Amino acid sequence: MTTPRRKPRRFGRITAVGAALTALMAAATGTATQASAAPRTPEKPPVPSLAWTDCQGGFECANADVPLDYRQPQGKTITLAVVRKKAADPTKRKGTLFMQPGGPGNSGVDFVRNNYDDLPAALRDNFDVFGYDVRGVGRSSALTCFDDARYIRAVTEAKGVPGPDAYEPALHQAAEFDQACVDNTGELLPYIGTEYVARDIDLLREALGEQQLTYYGRSFGSYIGTVYAAMFPKRVRALALDGAYDPVHYANHPYAYDRPQYLALDGAMGRFLDWCAANQATCGFGDGDPRAAFEKLKADLDANPVTTANGRLANGYTLVYRLMFNINEGKVIWPEFGEALRKAQLRDNTSFLLRPPSPASFDFLGPNVAVECVDRDYPRDLKLLKRKVTSFAQEAPLLGPAMAYGPPTYDHQHATACVQWQGERPSRYDGSYRAKGSAPILVLGTTGDPDTPYQDAVALSRRLDNASLLTFEAEGHTAFGRSACATDAVIGYLVDRKVPAPGTTCADETQPPTSTPKTALPGTTLSELRNGVDERVERIGSMD
Repeated sequence: MTTPRRKPRRFGRITAVGAALTALMAAATGTATQASAAPRTPEKPPVPSLAWTDCQGGFECANADVPLDYRQPQGKTITLAVVRKKAADPTKRKGTLFMQPGGPGNSGVDFVRNNYDDLPAALRDNFDVFGYDVRGVGRSSALTCFDDARYIRAVTEAKGVPGPDAYEPALHQAAEFDQACVDNTGELLPYIGTEYVARDIDLLREALGEQQLTYYGRSFGSYIGTVYAAMFPKRVRALALDGAYDPVHYANHPYAYDRPQYLALDGAMGRFLDWCAANQATCGFGDGDPRAAFEKLKADLDANPVTTANGRLANGYTLVYRLMFNINEGKVIWPEFGEALRKAQLRDNTSFLLRPPSPASFDFLGPNVAVECVDRDYPRDLKLLKRKVTSFAQEAPLLGPAMAYGPPTYDHQHATACVQWQGERPSRYDGSYRAKGSAPILVLGTTGDPDTPYQDAVALSRRLDNASLLTFEAEGHTAFGRSACATDAVIGYLVDRKVPAPGTTCADETQPPTSTPKTALPGTTLSELRNGVDERVERIGSMD
């Protein structure tokens, strides 16, 4: 059984060797300072020296010092926590496999530790498996915006069915969040963007003695990999980008990115409720009309929150928040959803959908918002913001309103904070995404993905100069570890650089069981969901 994730120790550090940085944020409105990419200077940053030590379970850990600001490569440094496990079969070793869980905000150290045993033997045999916490996350100088008490108040006051006057309070709360980022982590904020993350990866590649990069990135990790390929195309050996982003929309046209994400999430919820209506005996929720029952349940919980075992309150927003993440597991957990919704109707606080976000979640959510505000170029027009947020909430009525007007937490709730974000953003990438001259890159997209819409994977495969798209016809987020077909394709690509044939489609999603399972099925986190202990600890399932 997985144990509850503890608040990470702050092993990472920023080392000062220069003058203090200036303040990052002025008023909550105004003109943003545009990104200023790091100059292509002949002065090369020093390659980190990795002093590996045993950190249990066959893993080795180290710290890597990299420039805080790549415009000053000999200046201040930030320390990144890294982990690896050497190839199980040294005679087959091909190099190092970088694994990136995305988020932004997930720990790459935890990702490798939690998933290593479930990786296919071919990957464990052929590669040293490597992960690290990106700057501003986990053990690498984790940033804090809202503290735990302020986040708890924000998510407790949020509603599953926000009222007609919800926009202005949301805007004000987002401005508070931005100011809290400056107050608590001001020195680090300009430097958490993805261009600098890609530069860190290249230094780590060199520190590990690799001539080229072998990489698996899921979700936001696909964007990190895309930026790396764009900046260092000749250093790509193999990049598998799973649950891919359309990088142009994400970074430069964020409303064009946000709308499909709202629709994808609501679409996935709608398909679950349709299944529930057609399979009432298995689902057990809705009394013949699950959509109406769901709308009523959100409102009822807002009006009369349920007290949880630890004394906190769970309301309609809690329900929506949990659904937003857990729906990523795909069809296999639909019966579990039905049972959990039924428990919520009965005000049974053992329902995993009535578990409010915890401090462990806040460690993920704060960086998630801040990184995207540095990366993405939102228009500064507050009237446009209101029109867009209102429109997205209306177009995605099941989950959209709670997301649109909720506190800054996950993707759908970033616009109000990012439009008001101020300060220098030198680490934002704003170049071409073609990656001209790279080795073939594998892009994976899931047709019913509620988190990264399938059309984004299609768009990325077309934007890259040399990419192949693999389609997984399924519900849920990402493909590797959830699809035998897609997993085999990724293995063949990473190990032998075999690119799937154009038009390759996988259709091996695990279907809903005829009754609620009592133990987790391979490739899922059902036991974690039922027991209520998984707090953004990313797992990718059993894949052997």
